[in-house]
Amino acid sequence: MARILIVDDSPTEVRKISSILEKHKHEIITADNGADGVAMARAEKPDLVLMDVVMPGLNGFQATRQLTRGDDTANIPVIIVTTKDQETDRVWGTRQGAKGYLVKPVNENDLIKAINDLIG
Repeated sequence: MARILIVDDSPTEVRKISSILEKHKHEIITADNGADGVAMARAEKPDLVLMDVVMPGLNGFQATRQLTRGDDTANIPVIIVTTKDQETDRVWGTRQGAKGYLVKPVNENDLIKAINDLIG
């Protein structure tokens, strides 16, 4: 069981992803924007972050960069989970430090495999 932070401004997406994670016995923490996600990650030190990209204020790419380059959060893997399906988005996400990139609607098996690959 892992503590996973979901950063997404869509309550529907948070519910969908949460139900998948809870089914696999993971503990869920949520934030509904990038700035709160960064603050929550710093305070709670989750095992992994699932990061949306398109959010008001600090977007997911910016939040991922802050987390992966922060002294206190650099060891927390980030998986981007977004509707942005262009190769340039994937490359940019990786350049910000993301360890994975999944496109919504996220497939349960793909999500669990990506999580397990990063945190066992």
